[in-house]
Amino acid sequence: MAGMRNDRILERKVFYAGAKIFNEGDSGDRAYLIQDGQIEIIKHGMTIATIGKGELFGEMALVDDQPRMASAKALTDVSCIIISRDSFREKLAKADPFIRGLLNIFVRNIRNLTR
Repeated sequence: MAGMRNDRILERKVFYAGAKIFNEGDSGDRAYLIQDGQIEIIKHGMTIATIGKGELFGEMALVDDQPRMASAKALTDVSCIIISRDSFREKLAKADPFIRGLLNIFVRNIRNLTR
């Protein structure tokens, strides 16, 4: 129909229990929103968090283009919505510059705390 906006279809992905989603030090081109299941976040070989439904992970690499600061592994079968770098940047470009600045500061502070 004329005048209708073409929305992107969200990509969904399933990771099976035990699957590595990404490794510490990898470059990051996507973030993940957990729809179902649990993920283990690992830094220097130690579990630092277990997260589940409704939680986001992998987002920091999208904000500051730095390597992944931790690894992510599926503890159970996990269903995720994928947020691509392009989609994230498109949304962020529309945000208030003050909010973008705060987001960059938050990410930098978190990275500094976890080194």
